[in-house]
Amino acid sequence: MQIELSELVSLLAGRSGAAVEAPKIEPTRKQIVICQRGFVYVGDVAREGSDLVILNAKNIRKWGTTYGLGQLAMEGKTSETKLDLAGTVRVHELAVVARIDCDATKWGA
Repeated sequence: MQIELSELVSLLAGRSGAAVEAPKIEPTRKQIVICQRGFVYVGDVAREGSDLVILNAKNIRKWGTTYGLGQLAMEGKTSETKLDLAGTVRVHELAVVARIDCDATKWGA
């Protein structure tokens, strides 16, 4: 038995005969994203399928806080915070440990 590639895609999508839709991107919000292996990013976060997309991402190399990531989220970066530009970062949802909502006004957004 042979099937066409389009039929296979439809079957895998669970909708026999239906077209496969592109994943929708939800609106962005400023968040700190804690990932596996110790990576911590801040940026405009949206979900695209099973990935989180972090736009305008910065890797938080050094927190520079007294009260941890919560302080960064609520008050923005300090003079001791070290951020590295990271562009657009895509992280699979299973690699995300936590997401912290930020006060976007404190991050210049």
